[in-house]
Amino acid sequence: MDFLNGRIRPIFFKYLAAAFGSAVITSIYSIVDMAMVGQYQGPDGTAALAVVAPIWNIVYSLGLLMGIGGSVIFSTLKGQEGRKDQEAHEIFTTSVIGAIVLALLAWFVVVVFDEQLLMLFGAEEKLLPLGLSYLQPIQYVVPFFLLNQMLSAYLRNDNDPTLATIGVLAGGIFNIFGDYFFVFVMDMGIYGAGLATAMGAVISFVILMLHFVKKTNTLKLKKPTHFVEKITKISITGFSTFFIDVAMGILTILFNRQIMKYLGTNALSVYGIIVNISTFVQCCAYSVGQASQPIISVNYGANQPRRIQEILKYALISVAFFSLVWTGLSLFTPMTFVRIFMAPTPEITAIAPQIISCYGLSFLLLPFNIFSTYYFQALLQPKISFIVSISRVLILSGLLIFLLPLISPNFLWLAMPLTEVFVAVYAGFNMKTYTQELYSH
Repeated sequence: MDFLNGRIRPIFFKYLAAAFGSAVITSIYSIVDMAMVGQYQGPDGTAALAVVAPIWNIVYSLGLLMGIGGSVIFSTLKGQEGRKDQEAHEIFTTSVIGAIVLALLAWFVVVVFDEQLLMLFGAEEKLLPLGLSYLQPIQYVVPFFLLNQMLSAYLRNDNDPTLATIGVLAGGIFNIFGDYFFVFVMDMGIYGAGLATAMGAVISFVILMLHFVKKTNTLKLKKPTHFVEKITKISITGFSTFFIDVAMGILTILFNRQIMKYLGTNALSVYGIIVNISTFVQCCAYSVGQASQPIISVNYGANQPRRIQEILKYALISVAFFSLVWTGLSLFTPMTFVRIFMAPTPEITAIAPQIISCYGLSFLLLPFNIFSTYYFQALLQPKISFIVSISRVLILSGLLIFLLPLISPNFLWLAMPLTEVFVAVYAGFNMKTYTQELYSH
């Protein structure tokens, strides 16, 4: 597919379809797990998976650090005339090495410190055994989750978004049916959900690896020169995307602790549902960013500002669509989400609509803010991308999570809507500024 000369609209929407499928199915792992476990074990099962959620955030984010960071540079090099393939191959190899090292470190931590991690993330005496049971089969395959994220990013940048989608789709579909089979038919409960998730990750990895036997594959392993310099550049470029997921894990911990302090286990169960809805909304935003980034990066390397602006137009239309859909669903059908994830008790029914509707206001600007981080990365502006990321998922949100309950406990649910408003103003201003500057290069 010709990023430099082909028609932007069909290229963008083909990539969006592939990225959307891949991103959405990725979220299936946690969503289906929580739905099945919630139906099988009730609110305690949902709350236990809310405690496990930060582990996913951290593992996935490490894969994105190497995948997005490296693939952005990879595509930019491909768009620059006179640049040899050697440097692009070295960038890919550096990403692979970095991903393997991080995968091994994550594997060690999850296996050795599983109980301590869950307690840190908000588990108490009743939820801890459930969380450990879910993690038990996953501990065998932790590296696959990280490597899948890295490989998917590179496949999209190597003109193979379809295989990236198929790989994640196959793992997700297996996870759906595997969850039902292991949780209910085999009566394994929350352990069965973890087993299905683990097996789905391995299936995805095997399919993604098929790219390397294709004739169209341009991802080659070459011994990298100046390794430290390259790994640093990849890490800086991918840091904002990495930080989004890591900080979402931190944010979940803060929410878990504040909810237990001020509102109790029932509210935590509802928040477990919100975590999964929010994950789905974020995946929609990721899909727009992942569809745009390879095309923008190549055209940025080739100094084609008009094509970049056209891509931006379609991307903004897409994020606006996702924003309206998810905000509308949260405001007008909140109990639909609850019934998907659990059989609600009278206590849950009494509090869930207000909580989900209030928090759901954040979905109006969340897709735009997340897309903006990909846009600034593609323009090699990691500083702006990082400021957007750290503001929305740690600094502003963290302050509000601590301060708002002091006014009223239920004000906690306004933390993210207010955060997204402030961040959108900053991101929008810089997006306009840097888009205009493209024409001066």
